[in-house]
Amino acid sequence: MASLQFHGNVDADIRYDIRLDPARESNLFRLLMGLQLAMGTKPSPRLPKWWPKRLEMIGQVLAKVYCSTVIFTSLHLGVLFTKTTLDVLPTGELQAITDALTMTIIYFFTGYGTIYWCLRSRRLLAYMEHMNREYRHHSLAGVTFVSSHAAFRMSRNFTVVWIMSCLLGVISWGVSPLMLGIRMLPLQCWYPFDALGPITYTAVYATQLFGQILVGMTFGFGGSLFVTLSLLLLGQFDVLYCSLKNLDAHTKLLGGESVNGLSLLQEELLLRDSNRELNQYVVLQEHPTDLLRLSAGRKCPDQGNAFHNALVECVRLHRFILHCSQELENLFSPYCLVKSLQITFQLCLLVFVGVSGTREVLRIVNQLQYLGLTIFELLMFTYCGELLSRHSIRSGDAFWRGSWWKHAHFIRQDILIFLVNSRRAVHVTAGKFYVMDVNRLRSVITQAFSFLTLLQKLAAKKTESDL
Repeated sequence: MASLQFHGNVDADIRYDIRLDPARESNLFRLLMGLQLAMGTKPSPRLPKWWPKRLEMIGQVLAKVYCSTVIFTSLHLGVLFTKTTLDVLPTGELQAITDALTMTIIYFFTGYGTIYWCLRSRRLLAYMEHMNREYRHHSLAGVTFVSSHAAFRMSRNFTVVWIMSCLLGVISWGVSPLMLGIRMLPLQCWYPFDALGPITYTAVYATQLFGQILVGMTFGFGGSLFVTLSLLLLGQFDVLYCSLKNLDAHTKLLGGESVNGLSLLQEELLLRDSNRELNQYVVLQEHPTDLLRLSAGRKCPDQGNAFHNALVECVRLHRFILHCSQELENLFSPYCLVKSLQITFQLCLLVFVGVSGTREVLRIVNQLQYLGLTIFELLMFTYCGELLSRHSIRSGDAFWRGSWWKHAHFIRQDILIFLVNSRRAVHVTAGKFYVMDVNRLRSVITQAFSFLTLLQKLAAKKTESDL
């Protein structure tokens, strides 16, 4: 947590503006935690307070059984589609092969994602709790401020929209036989028994529908978690940059500067066109502080000490952001490596099926949904990684915006150390091999279309041999 001086030496829950600076959120990840529990990636969840103490063991066992059921559902469908792929390989029908291979990749990645987040559940929970405890909900007390609530609201809205889009795409495929009134399964794969029999049909259909829902939740959870963490970290960078910009204003505010003098400084930092620099912030918006609320009761006669302490607070915030960014890299590096491979092959196969497959309307709609979600998911990971890399090295630019030279004799060494550390760029990699940025986006699409060209040549040769 930030010190009391960070908030103006009055109250840690002070709001710089009643309307534009909402209260601090106690849990930034409530929606994602609920989704994590629903998709079976919390084998040891914290039971609610109303859960009877004598039934704690039963609750933990039920959670582990549910996680095992989710993993088994994904992996057994992956195995069944593997058998289907092996059965259609001798026929040489590329459309049937690519259909089965696409679903094999999807379900094995769903199983991998579920197992991965189960194994990382405790580390992820500790990471979320650390961010909830240490994040700054607004910038250093000064004449202007930014509120990180905008980043929280943006991430929450994105999570809702992305999860609903993923679920809509997979469920529409799962319920298509019911919509058409046809007695068939949504997923055409091999079974060692008659899956359309009067006894087995309902159970198999329910299992496949449950598997489709798991696909949507697993794909949606990984992407929304990455975007949420990226937006929150970008919001913290914006908070840091606004705090650095207001270091001199913060010192004057605590030193008892008059409201008129602070208003002039506020106009200089915020309202003048010459100082209204574009793209200072990525996700947050700068607002004028309600100076009357902050000017009373904030006295600190030693302005040099106040400036140094404020700079120390900014350094602590910067270290917190870098630590969270490194933990983001540690959590997502193995996941992004497998995700990149999965997207490459899936994108290639989906485009090939869309170009060379049958022209059934429902099939085309489902293929377009999968293709759109796959491309957008790749864009999410690479674009957010690019934003983090570019925005993380702008601390020096933000520092120069304030009148730091007036206090340079108090912080000579501190300035040099801070500026050196401010050049540490944040990177999210795929298995330490590739940086997740726009260059990775281009390379994945290039690789996918290279495989597509190969498949099309194979299909053309098969057509010529049939003739």
